[in-house]
Amino acid sequence: MKREFILGKVADLMGWSDERFRDEFAWLSLMSRMKYDDYQEFVAGTRFVESLADWLQQFPKEDRVVAYDFVKSKLLFFSEAEMRHLVELLYPEAVEPFLLTRTSNLTGKPRYATWSDSDSAETFRTLLRKTIFVELSDGARIDIFRRANEGRISNEQVITAPRINKAKWDDMLSELRNDLKDDSAKFACVVLVDDFTGSGKSLLRYEDGKWKGKMPKFYVDVMAENVSSTHFEDDWSLIVHHYVATSQAVDAVLQNHRSRAADESTGNWFERVRFTWGIELPPDIRETVTSSPEFAKLVDKYYDDSIETRHMKVGGDDGRWGFGECGLPLVMEHNTPNNSIALLWAETEGKDGKHAMRPLFRRRQRHL
Repeated sequence: MKREFILGKVADLMGWSDERFRDEFAWLSLMSRMKYDDYQEFVAGTRFVESLADWLQQFPKEDRVVAYDFVKSKLLFFSEAEMRHLVELLYPEAVEPFLLTRTSNLTGKPRYATWSDSDSAETFRTLLRKTIFVELSDGARIDIFRRANEGRISNEQVITAPRINKAKWDDMLSELRNDLKDDSAKFACVVLVDDFTGSGKSLLRYEDGKWKGKMPKFYVDVMAENVSSTHFEDDWSLIVHHYVATSQAVDAVLQNHRSRAADESTGNWFERVRFTWGIELPPDIRETVTSSPEFAKLVDKYYDDSIETRHMKVGGDDGRWGFGECGLPLVMEHNTPNNSIALLWAETEGKDGKHAMRPLFRRRQRHL
């Protein structure tokens, strides 16, 4: 269908005057072209305006006004170009400064003298080769990171899966020693990379008397495969990097890390950990009944609790404001986080007389 026809359909649904339609036509055309049409989870043949028209139809006219105004004024969308920029900033903003400091500590030379001193420069290059980058999810875009750092970081340093078996560890160590021509070389740093954290629970949480999440899994893998002493230097460091994080997640991750480090009943923990974020979203990004009272009525009115799977319930018993009740109006070009408000992404059948939710930005579920 032509964009003009669909925009006309939206105008009919909203009951806009000709003058209002001209204004909204300009805004919708611009935002669709510059951002929203980039969304990767639209079904074939559908882009933003088609999805918007379908989404608005689930509401009566008076509620459509509230829903549309919320999208226009509150929606936060990370485009492909913006995410690529955050990926490209990982090395210069999170990794290189750390390695420069480590080089300075080892050589006794100031950071700014690294490239003018041959010993410091060689130490830095060696430390960089001793660093490996591990993708925690497909949203980490490790392929883009690898291409952006071609000639600086080798393919052998980039791991496209978070679970690494003993054979893979052995292979990576062999490649490291061949490259450095040093049979005693070991890894000095691991960088865990992910796209987004909204509550921090997926990374690290205490649940049912156990520490769970991606960090504990990585720690167990390293210890279970018995590679910590054979493949890593004694003072090796871990960097955990997210391209986007909420302030809620930042606070939760730092607190849970401190608690896990102090919890002697569950064994040892990483000794040197550095958490970094490409961008930290401020606390006021979170939507609540107070910040958006009219839209909150829609959140309650059109909610179907069938989305509350066991995975969603890790964040709490109610999913209408998203996982962990984060209340985010957030969409990322490759997917919509489940921390976002359910009305934006949920799709249900509407059984037992419940409302059949239609998504504006259909979410690809990682857990069913």
